[in-house]
Order: sequence, then C-alpha cells, then structure tokens
Amino acid sequence: MSALNINQRNFQTEVINSDKPVLLDFWASWCGPCRMVAPILEEIAAERPDIKVGKVNVDEQPELAGQFGVMSIPTLVVMKNGRAVCQSVGAQPKERILSML
Repeated sequence: MSALNINQRNFQTEVINSDKPVLLDFWASWCGPCRMVAPILEEIAAERPDIKVGKVNVDEQPELAGQFGVMSIPTLVVMKNGRAVCQSVGAQPKERILSML
C-alpha cells in the first residue's frame, strides 16, 4: 500500500475512524527535509500493512496543520484510536520513525 493523501474531506474516515494506527506526515513540496523523508515513508507504507501512512500537504490543508499545532515541517504524528499519541519534528531516520509506532 502507498501513502494516502489526507485532506479535510477524508480525515474523519481515513484517520479518526481508522482501525489501524496512522502515521501522518505534514509536509510541503518546497521543503527539502520533507523530500528526504518521503521515500522512507513510502517504504514503511509498502512494508507495514498493519498501519496507514498519510501525507498532509500543509500548503493545501492549513486547517489540519493548525489542528495539530504544526509550526515546522516535516512533522510526523502517530494517531491511534482517533487520538495523537506521538509527534516528532524534523527529518528522522527510518528506525526512529518505526520506533514511534
């Protein structure tokens, strides 16, 4: 499975109502560290069918970014049972991202 594009319309269904943990990546196309993390997140999405990986473009979804208090990107948020349980800011290596789950 590949990463899902998350927006206001599908946030409730794909994130809040998800029966799996969701790893959200708040990113922007102009962000260098975001581009470094993107292939790692795609790998995780392909390797881990037990989780969902969602990407939130902060330029297109400023309301969602604000809802999570995102001030810097990339910001990764782990959601379980509709609640944020872990958050980190900045590019992270794969091992660190996996340890958040």
